[in-house]
Amino acid sequence: MVDTPVHLVRSAAGWVPQIFMRRCLWCLAAATWGLMALGSATRVMEAGLACPDWPLCFGQVVPTQQMDLQVFLEWFHRLVAATVGLSVMGLLGLAWWWRTQLPRWLPWGMTAALGLVLWQGILGGLTVTQLLRFDIVTAHLGTGLAFFSLLLTLAVGLLPPPALAQPLPRYLPGLTGAAVLTVYGQSLLGGLVASRWAAHQCFGARELCQVLHWHLLGVVPATLVALAVGTIALRRQRITPWLGRLGQAVLILLALQVGVGVATYQLRLQVEPLTVTHQAVGALLLGTLVVLTGLVRRTNRQPVPTIT
Repeated sequence: MVDTPVHLVRSAAGWVPQIFMRRCLWCLAAATWGLMALGSATRVMEAGLACPDWPLCFGQVVPTQQMDLQVFLEWFHRLVAATVGLSVMGLLGLAWWWRTQLPRWLPWGMTAALGLVLWQGILGGLTVTQLLRFDIVTAHLGTGLAFFSLLLTLAVGLLPPPALAQPLPRYLPGLTGAAVLTVYGQSLLGGLVASRWAAHQCFGARELCQVLHWHLLGVVPATLVALAVGTIALRRQRITPWLGRLGQAVLILLALQVGVGVATYQLRLQVEPLTVTHQAVGALLLGTLVVLTGLVRRTNRQPVPTIT
């Protein structure tokens, strides 16, 4: 009987927890994306203060008597947020319980995720108690996007090392990272426009137009850097298929985001589903760039096979 090397036994034992954690992180990231879209719908429908108290709604867990569309949106938004928060706590416990079978960074990464969840909960409460103060609402969106990006980064870190047919350009990790930061900053500007209702005030009373113009000017660098990343990745699809697929996704989402943004602006934000779609697609574009950045950085650490 041949004994199995100890390091192989440990590797096989850790494989199941890694797969489980990775799948849970993907699901949690998808739920977070849906939660952000739901938050956008709540804001667009002016339902942010439909529940006048926090964390309960009209002093109840389920406000059946007061329930209408606006109350439902705010109440359901809180319900999904609580579910996400409890899920993070559960995954954090598992990450520390399985810490010997998982990468050392994962428990600490999940601890950081819980920290963001707690901060997000505080901001959520302040959003209500401070009557939708614009800086708190913007910080609420920014923290949600950061949490979403962290979950994706952790999930990518648990993927098997990507195949590498030939070296990637040395500048690519820096370029993809710059794209993430630029699109994140543009998303914050969009959140500021939304939280101050700057577009509505500019169209109606010619007030806060500067805030809207900042967001419109931010479209240029965000579009250019995302376009560059998507094009460079797509051109390498024959040698690295996964890179080409992600590049194609970036270009499609970028085109959709620009198109929805133009339509939203031309229609003076009168079509609520377009406004919600604009934020949702923006978050999805950011998430795709985060995944691309994580995979590129992991790939650059892998040795390239040589032909002899």
